[in-house]
Amino acid sequence: MQIKSTTIENTFAEAFGMKYVRLLVTAHDDHWLDAALKEFTGFSSSVIGCDLEIGVENRPPPAESPDGRPGATVLAFGFSKKALAEAVPNRTGQCLMTCPTTAVFNGMAEADESIPLGGKLRYFGDGFQKSKLVGNRRFWRIPVMEGEFLVEASVGVAKGVAGGNVIVQADKIEPALEAVRRGVDAVSLLPGVITPFPGGVARSGSKVGSQYKKLRASTADAYCPTLRGRVESKLDQRANVALEIVIDGVSADAVGQAMTNACLAAAGDGIVAISAGNYGGELGKHHFHLHDLLGDH
Repeated sequence: MQIKSTTIENTFAEAFGMKYVRLLVTAHDDHWLDAALKEFTGFSSSVIGCDLEIGVENRPPPAESPDGRPGATVLAFGFSKKALAEAVPNRTGQCLMTCPTTAVFNGMAEADESIPLGGKLRYFGDGFQKSKLVGNRRFWRIPVMEGEFLVEASVGVAKGVAGGNVIVQADKIEPALEAVRRGVDAVSLLPGVITPFPGGVARSGSKVGSQYKKLRASTADAYCPTLRGRVESKLDQRANVALEIVIDGVSADAVGQAMTNACLAAAGDGIVAISAGNYGGELGKHHFHLHDLLGDH
């Protein structure tokens, strides 16, 4: 299959079922909102080595936020509800409560499951914290040096999909970088998805296992151009660079649409091929076949 001058390989991405939460973070202005988001979403590219995979989903207008201030929804993915219950309150306390003027709301009040958030962080108030009930939603007001940190008592948990991906292959680094930026920008326009790696992109794709027994993952040698001739390469013969856009989403449909948008945006001059990473279909139950996703394009 061809899109523009780019070959779309007949392969599939293999993704995993994960749990996620959606937080709505607000602040006095965009400066402090950006500061909070930068801190909260740091060190969160892959659960191979990070506690969570996190990214900004969107930025609703202030009129749509609970307190009428600038805000952003953030999606955080973990392997289990337990992992979320440990990492989300910890990151919120260290990265959001510390940031001037922020407040944190539950972005999925309709979820069937939940984890405590303000219910854990309230103890930082050392007995001076106050509970507030608005309708059927409980909040905690924790005294801090510039006033109070308002945080919802709990946040909803739902099932999501993590690890959708497209691998952009180019003859040179410059068109590859331009292409993945186009792809990530196209994904960012969609609701319900994030690209958790730096700038939405991973240059260090991974495979399961390693020759070193303590490592559960190691470099995806089949996509490393410097290893041609030493391993069985999966790179197009014309490719000298490969970069991966990794996508997490609230559903398989959301991830599939994001992959479609990324492929269509990334294809073009200098991009010799687009493929996807998988583990032979043996690990993740969600398979996204590129030709099926792009069949009507």
